Amino acid sequence: MAAVPCRLLRVWAVLALSAACASTPTPGAQERGEYALTEDVSLRRVAPGVWVHTTMGSGPYANIPANGLLVEDGDGSILVDTGWDARQAESLLTWAQDVLHRPVKAAVVTHSHEDRTGGISALLARGLPVYGQEETARIAAASKEPVPSLTFAETQALGPLELFFPGHGHAPDNIVVWHPGGAVLFGGCFVKGGESKDLGNVGDADTAAWPASVDRTRERFPQARIVVPGHGAPGGPELLTHTQALLRASPTAR
Repeated sequence: MAAVPCRLLRVWAVLALSAACASTPTPGAQERGEYALTEDVSLRRVAPGVWVHTTMGSGPYANIPANGLLVEDGDGSILVDTGWDARQAESLLTWAQDVLHRPVKAAVVTHSHEDRTGGISALLARGLPVYGQEETARIAAASKEPVPSLTFAETQALGPLELFFPGHGHAPDNIVVWHPGGAVLFGGCFVKGGESKDLGNVGDADTAAWPASVDRTRERFPQARIVVPGHGAPGGPELLTHTQALLRASPTAR
């Protein structure tokens, strides 16, 4: 099983180096399931019907890559996290319709931070439903940001996906997304990438509750084979272990 994370690490290293290149794929890229849509939006297929999109931040978040998913669902697709802004979301919506030929029919945001919710307005402008945890909607409304149009408390089925709130961690509203067909667990910023040396932004974190929330995630999805963090290369279940190791080493968790 270790071969999957190693292969994906190599792929993400290539994507990180080429994120600023022209959108025309390199030879064989489409066959491998790699697309650069713009200089700051790219996609990579990680399992049948499951694509990871990576968008680059700007301004104070310049050159920070953030991951989300685009998941095929029959003749449509579901967007998991919306990129940093509406323009990036529009790029993903256009690609799903014109290249994948599976228009986005719904979206979900995994918590209230900008790298997850920045493109909500593009979805709402098209009349597409956007799901979020109840606390995500409350935080967005209080901040006068676009609010998810549909909310849930702990679990929600959405096409082939299961949305699950494991408890507080990186944020009070962080959820994970499970795709059983591909054995793909999207952890968002709740799960740290293998290259992470610390917990990153902990401004809204509950580091005391986070380890138990990771335990609940591991117990609920023991079949997870590919784990996608909010930032950094996908790996396997070892990313959950790595996140807990960072929590044990963090002074903020004591």
